[in-house]
Amino acid sequence: MSGTALEWFKSSYSGSEGGACIEVALQPTTIHIRDSKTPTTPHLTVAPSAWTAFLKLADNPGC
Repeated sequence: MSGTALEWFKSSYSGSEGGACIEVALQPTTIHIRDSKTPTTPHLTVAPSAWTAFLKLADNPGC
């Protein structure tokens, strides 16, 4: 990763319930995912195709 800081934002899938939130930072070749309650701990990185597949399942969990 370059020296540029990641721009994190709360996922729209987190809702407004409070404690169960994830944050994402988008880059052209990597999607970074972290727990908003522990932002300084290691985070998950996935390819954009994996993130897209995950979002499709989240929109339609019955598939």
